[in-house]
Amino acid sequence: MANPEIAELERQIADLTAKLNELRRQAPGRPVPNYRFATLSGEVTLLDLFAGRDKLLAIHNMGQGCRYCTLWADGFNGLLGHLEDAMAVVVLSKDAPAVQRDFANSRNWRFRLASHGGSDYIREQTVMKDADNMPGAVVYERQGDRVVRKNSCVFGPGDLYCAMWSLLGLAGMGEGEWTPQYRYWQRPEHMDDGGENLLE
Repeated sequence: MANPEIAELERQIADLTAKLNELRRQAPGRPVPNYRFATLSGEVTLLDLFAGRDKLLAIHNMGQGCRYCTLWADGFNGLLGHLEDAMAVVVLSKDAPAVQRDFANSRNWRFRLASHGGSDYIREQTVMKDADNMPGAVVYERQGDRVVRKNSCVFGPGDLYCAMWSLLGLAGMGEGEWTPQYRYWQRPEHMDDGGENLLE
């Protein structure tokens, strides 16, 4: 049987989440410029990234050098089909388009990718004041030929956007007790095949 104190806290969290989502629904939003991005197919605008949809989820990823951003994107990749049924989705980072695609392929990510290259976009659309290149997400809405920033969130250990933290918490572990890695395979002390040309 569940601990009554835990059950009550879970109920309160559910109530607060519902209130938070209603406030987000009512948020008026504010117009933003039609920023430009680099892709493997050439330059695109923020409006182009909507791909004909009315809503765009722009995931701010710090790039291939961040294990935490990789963890979040690994999780979102599994939800991508569901997310794209509701809105357009793009992963944005400072990495060059070819670097983005090579890294995405190594993770089996299916996202559309675009590079802001550290431009005005990430400085002006950051998810945390005075912290450019901070990981998180922004939801934009298209209103005719203009774009409105509706809501945003910051990604970080213990947040609501990565299932790993809640599952660690269920096991009685905190974010300080685990750090994501790119790979979890460890080289055995003895390689039966000799180990020549082994990439780690």
